[in-house]
Amino acid sequence: MLFNSIYINPKRRQLLRVAALLACGAWATHATAADWRAMLPQAQPVGGGDMTWFGLRIYRATLWSASKPFNPAQAFALQLHYYRTISRQRLVGTSMDEIRRLSRTPIAEATLKQWEALLMSAFVDVSEGDELTGVYLPGRGMQLYDRQRLLAELDDEALARAFFDIWLNPQSRDKKLRQHLLGEQP
Repeated sequence: MLFNSIYINPKRRQLLRVAALLACGAWATHATAADWRAMLPQAQPVGGGDMTWFGLRIYRATLWSASKPFNPAQAFALQLHYYRTISRQRLVGTSMDEIRRLSRTPIAEATLKQWEALLMSAFVDVSEGDELTGVYLPGRGMQLYDRQRLLAELDDEALARAFFDIWLNPQSRDKKLRQHLLGEQP
């Protein structure tokens, strides 16, 4: 044992052992917190499909949930595997355009600007082969991951619902993709 080779007061030795265990526990918690699957350990794919634009594949989307049939009120993840390079600005701009389009009631301009700033700080440029995963956390908001790395935690449930509506709202731009995500037959 590390502490047995030098004389250390027994009480101090016990405190050092506890501190070492706590440090190891904090490291392990941090390591697993960076993996989106740790947030949804029971999650299974509900469905998936390709987003295309004029015949070009943009990304592959997969919806993950612990509940089947899918319940949008429970935690879930939406994983996007990109086939193309897309800038962060383009991702945010397109997301905000869709959020505005899908909103049932007008959203205050100040709120839209705040949401845009939050998404701009959370998103990254993507290239072919990159993967982003958004995790919806009911009552809290969402987390965004790049493969296994936590990029951002956005504590705004209204933004999270509006963001995931891009894919899950019945008025989604790609209704066929929505059906595939929800595991429904088109």
